[in-house]
Amino acid sequence: MTTATMTSEVLPVSRKKKARVKEAIGAVDVVLAAAVAALIGFGVVMVYSASAFEAAVRFGDAQHYLKRQAIYAGGALVTMFIGSRIDYRRFRPFTYPFLLIVVAMLGATVAGLGHRAGNAYRWLAVGPIHIQPSEAAKVVLVLWLAYSLSKKQEKVRTFWVGFAPHMIVVGGLMILCLKQPDFGSSVVLLTLTMSLMFVAGVRVWHIVVSSIGFAAGGAALILSSSYRYSRLLAWLNMEEHLQGLAYQPFQSVMSFGSGGFWGLGLGRGLQVLYLPEAHTDFIVAIIGEELGFVGILGLCLLYGTIVIRGVKAGLEAPDDYGTYIAFGLSALLAVQFLLNLSVAMALLPTKGLTLPFISYGGSSLLVSAGAIGILLNISRRRGTPEAPAPRDAVKAESSEEAAA
Repeated sequence: MTTATMTSEVLPVSRKKKARVKEAIGAVDVVLAAAVAALIGFGVVMVYSASAFEAAVRFGDAQHYLKRQAIYAGGALVTMFIGSRIDYRRFRPFTYPFLLIVVAMLGATVAGLGHRAGNAYRWLAVGPIHIQPSEAAKVVLVLWLAYSLSKKQEKVRTFWVGFAPHMIVVGGLMILCLKQPDFGSSVVLLTLTMSLMFVAGVRVWHIVVSSIGFAAGGAALILSSSYRYSRLLAWLNMEEHLQGLAYQPFQSVMSFGSGGFWGLGLGRGLQVLYLPEAHTDFIVAIIGEELGFVGILGLCLLYGTIVIRGVKAGLEAPDDYGTYIAFGLSALLAVQFLLNLSVAMALLPTKGLTLPFISYGGSSLLVSAGAIGILLNISRRRGTPEAPAPRDAVKAESSEEAAA
C-alpha cells in the first residue's frame, strides 16, 4: 500500500472522529447568544445617546463614554465566547476559592480600601480600572449554591443541612454589601438564594418564615438609617420632594412620559440634560424617551427570551449542578432587569442597580457576559448523539463524591 493511499484512508477517519467529538459537544443556543449580542450592541448605542452631552461638557469629547463602552463590549463578547467553551463542571473545584476571593474583595471595600462614588464604597480601584465586587458576588453565590445544593440533594429538606448553611453564607455576603452600603445588591443576593433553595426542594415553610424575618430586618434597616428613610419618604411623597431626593425618579418618569408610544427618536431625547446617571442606572428611562413604549416592549422581549432560554438549558442539563446554575443565572438576570425597570419607573425606591448588558460600566457587563457564557456551555449539552451521562447516573456519581 502506498503512502498516498494510507494517507487518504487515515484522513477521513480522523475527520470523522473530529466530527463525532464536535457533534458530541453540541452547538451553543444560537437564540440565547444572538439575544445577548443584540443587547450588548444596543447598549453601546444607548450609552452614546445618553452620555454624549455630559461627556462633551465634562471631558470635551462627546465619545468619551462610547469609546470605553465599546471596549467593554468587545471584552464581554470575548468573555462570553470563552465561557461557552469551558465545561461548567470545571468550576466545581474552584467554588470555595471563588467564594473566598469575593468575600475578601467585599471586605476590602468595607475596610476603607474601596473607591468612593456618591455615598458608597462599592468599587475597588486597580489603576484606572474600577471593579465592583458585588457584581461578581452574585454569580459566585449562584455557583456556590448550585454546588452545595446538588451535593446535599438527599438532605436538602432538613434544616441544619439544606437550609441553615445557605442562609449563613448569604447573610454574611448581605452584611458586607450593606456595609458599603449597597441595599439593592443585598436584596438580589437574598432573592437568588430563596429562589434556588425553592427549586432544590427546601421546605417551603423554612423559606416563608425566613423571608418574613428578612423583610422585618429590612424594614428595621430602613427605619434606622436616616438616609434610607428619607429616600423612602421622598418616594412615597414624590411631589413634595421634586427638588430633593425625588428629583432623579421624577425626571426618570418624565422620560417615559415624553417618549409616548413610538418615542422621540434615537439621539433626540432631552431628558439627558436633566436626568442624573442617565447612562448608567437610569439608562432605561432614556430608552423609554427615545424609543417609546415599543422600545421598552422590545427590551422586555429580549430579556424574556434570555431568561426562557436559560431555564430551558437548565431543564435539559445533564445534572442537578448544571440545572441549578442555569436557573440561578437566569433568575439573576430577570431580577436585576425587573428591579432596574421598576426603579426607573418609580415603582420602587432608588436601588442603584445596573441594567444588565446596557448600563455603562465594565464590571456589570463583563460579569453578566461571563454568566451568559456559562449558560451557553450548559446549553451545548442537549440532544447530542454521545450525550453526557443520564441525570440519574450523574446524581449517583455526585452522591458517591459527597459520601467520599
